[in-house]
Amino acid sequence: MSNSLRDQLLKSGIVKQFREEKQAQPAKGERRPGGGRPPAKRPPRPAGGEIDLAKAYAMRAQSDAAERRRAEQEAAEQARLKRERKARLQKLLEGQALNKAEAELARHFEYGGKIRRVHVDAEQLAAINAGQLGVVQQNGRYLLVSLAVAEQVREIDPHHLALLVDPAAKGEEDDVPDDLMW
Repeated sequence: MSNSLRDQLLKSGIVKQFREEKQAQPAKGERRPGGGRPPAKRPPRPAGGEIDLAKAYAMRAQSDAAERRRAEQEAAEQARLKRERKARLQKLLEGQALNKAEAELARHFEYGGKIRRVHVDAEQLAAINAGQLGVVQQNGRYLLVSLAVAEQVREIDPHHLALLVDPAAKGEEDDVPDDLMW
């Protein structure tokens, strides 16, 4: 059998063609005759609906920058509003404090998750418990103010109103006499 598969392929010319192609391609360790690497294959250009990676990163950077600017503007606006409220409270509370230096009683109340106190006399204690006076927090101090001023403080910034007893509300405090209130 001299007509083996190899011989048949050689006669047909397919093997010769294969050998020529193989000789044109260098082996793994060999260098090309022109030197260096084979020419880099560029990826095909994206189709109409696809975005390349650089554009996607640029769009993401723009959206992140816009989000940061928006957050900074919002924070600046909140700070401006807070300053305005603080200035209005300062102006409202000038000369309105009813605290007495010689007050001997302490009226305790809960504010900011802690028990606080304001020093009052007996008349002021009764007025606080009746809802005729309120306590306002300003710059770390607790000021006694009239009911009208306490209501104005509530309208400006309710967080600064530390204590205002509602006489209509029934609660545990109603069972305790005024002079025993803590």
